[in-house]
Amino acid sequence: MSFNRIISLVPSLTELLIDLEIGQRLVGRTRFCIHPEDKVTDISIIGGTKNPNIKKIVDLKPDLIIANHEENRKVDVEELKKHTRILVTQIDNIEEALTAIKQISGLVEKEEKGQQIIFEIESLLNLKTDYRKVPTAYFIWKDPWMVAACGTYIGSVMKHYNLENIFSDQQRYPQISLNELQGQDPELILLSSEPFPFKQKHLEEIQMVCPDAEIQLINGEWFSWYGSGMLKAFKRLNEWRSKLSNSI
Repeated sequence: MSFNRIISLVPSLTELLIDLEIGQRLVGRTRFCIHPEDKVTDISIIGGTKNPNIKKIVDLKPDLIIANHEENRKVDVEELKKHTRILVTQIDNIEEALTAIKQISGLVEKEEKGQQIIFEIESLLNLKTDYRKVPTAYFIWKDPWMVAACGTYIGSVMKHYNLENIFSDQQRYPQISLNELQGQDPELILLSSEPFPFKQKHLEEIQMVCPDAEIQLINGEWFSWYGSGMLKAFKRLNEWRSKLSNSI
């Protein structure tokens, strides 16, 4: 079956579909689907990832909707299943991200292009050298403070680059206190640009608690966007990780 009217509820997978050269088949996207910037502007916005406009989606008459178990709410997915075919991806590590590229490229009849993207990503992953382990905390939210822990795609990327997650004994995205952070004695603390946009003032707040730690504002897309965005992410991470090894 050929899918000619596709809606993506997952920003990084919207980018993948466009890079698979089927952007003309995309009839809907979320307002967070911003890449590639020059190619998403003509695609209808159907709300956010957590609050899609169900009526607008149904009115667009999609024959395929692509969702994700973490990005999208189960209640919305179940409602949309009543109207059309929906693929719900589960991507909690790098391997599952590559599997999703293969699955989606096959579904939209772009297997060769998908395999090319996978090959290029794997080539970048194989460039990683044996960096020493650096005890690391990765913050995703403030009020409450929240970090990425075990069972997340972010955690998988951290592990690949030998950023030893100091909260790996916890699952998903636990709330923590700065006292807990201090007690773990991190060597490196990363403040992501998304979903919470950490700024210099937050860095300074944490530096007061962990004065000996290296703290950096980091591009969250490097650690959390999968799909074809992994190409850009891992190129930048390879460069960043090498520089980090020389500085700490």
